[in-house]
Amino acid sequence: MKQLALFLGFVLTLCGIGLTASSAVAIDGPLANATVSFGEWQTDPALDRFPNNSPALRNEHQLIPNEVKVKAGGAVNFIISGLHQPIVYDAGTQPGDIDENATTPSTGTPLGLPLINDSTDRIYRGLDPSLFPRDRVEVVHFSKPGTYLVICGVQAHFVNDDMFGFVKVVP
Repeated sequence: MKQLALFLGFVLTLCGIGLTASSAVAIDGPLANATVSFGEWQTDPALDRFPNNSPALRNEHQLIPNEVKVKAGGAVNFIISGLHQPIVYDAGTQPGDIDENATTPSTGTPLGLPLINDSTDRIYRGLDPSLFPRDRVEVVHFSKPGTYLVICGVQAHFVNDDMFGFVKVVP
């Protein structure tokens, strides 16, 4: 009888560990992740970026696609082409809610470029784009359902080019 009780206790402990571990594992399958391009390099006329030539006027300032969908617990891969900064605001935030005049200056090259620094409902702010290569990836996890606003933190891109989109997170 004592052995049966010990065995059942062991099995229940393993089940508890299994349930706890499974809640920490990333989701798989459809809607586990999505990809959003921040900007894109033009190829007409031909563009030669070698050696590390990134002409600012040859980059399209847009999010492609403008809206993506992932499951809660999934991630979005922000592929950044050019001088862009992904900023994510909590579910329900709209572009008009952003204080576009709340800025902080970039600290690298170009120095002093205004970057949006509105922290109200901000849940993620990417790297200072002036300090890193013009092409990189930032992966952001979305744990709760809702529709999240994503903007480019470069003030001129958000204000002048309407560089924003949405991540819809479903249960």
